[in-house]
Amino acid sequence: MYSILLLCGGLAGVTTVLFGFGGGFVVVPLMYTLLIAVHGPDSAAGLAAMHIAVATSTALMIFAASLSTWRHHRRRTVQWHLVRPLIGYIAIGAVLGAAAALSLSGDWVRWAFIVYLAITIADAILRPGFLHQAYGDVRPMGRLVTAMTGTFIGTVAAFLGVGGSVMTVPLMRRRGASMTAATAMANPLSLPMAVSGTVTYVLLSASDTPLGAWYAGYVDLRALLALAAGSWLGIRLASRWIGRIPDRVHAGVYLLLLTVVLVVMVVMS
Repeated sequence: MYSILLLCGGLAGVTTVLFGFGGGFVVVPLMYTLLIAVHGPDSAAGLAAMHIAVATSTALMIFAASLSTWRHHRRRTVQWHLVRPLIGYIAIGAVLGAAAALSLSGDWVRWAFIVYLAITIADAILRPGFLHQAYGDVRPMGRLVTAMTGTFIGTVAAFLGVGGSVMTVPLMRRRGASMTAATAMANPLSLPMAVSGTVTYVLLSASDTPLGAWYAGYVDLRALLALAAGSWLGIRLASRWIGRIPDRVHAGVYLLLLTVVLVVMVVMS
């Protein structure tokens, strides 16, 4: 199990640094599948599999998004003047999203994950503004729009355990950002969600059914260590490609990866 987590942690690291995913699109389906396969669907871990997957994925983002943000910062691809106004609102939304996820069954969280992915993919393909050549001049948002957008991103991202990339990348693309700039901004914007969401998952689930000594609430600490080690390797390997992928190819691969995850989640349901 842990060798698989190490390998998939590496894949999560690659998708974090190049696409801003934060690892959630890889980790959530993987963790859910492994927990059911190893422990059985009727065990304590099996019954809480989706909550464990989402919580562990959210915790991984603290490490992966921090390291990826540093890599992008060194390459000067992060537009900090656009990132800073959103951070506080995303943190607030993350608390709301994590609390909402814990109040619903794993099936509801899983189907919310599937529906949101399908809407995001369809919107990116059918509505103009995503699959086009962009050059990095991003139009800023007003204060009210920033507050509403940041809170919404944090809520949905923590609820699904996927990081903010699924919302921030399409948002920044439609405001004129290149894929390199959009994914660079997705990483620091995932950090407040990851920290607030993880703390909420640990504190609000601490009184639930005990899952074992290696759990902090719903966070699987052993799985987290294996995923973090793999993520570090993946980020190191993929960092050399920052800014080198053609914009339209970068956007197309982003949508392809979302589609693969969507198919996996539907098949598992």
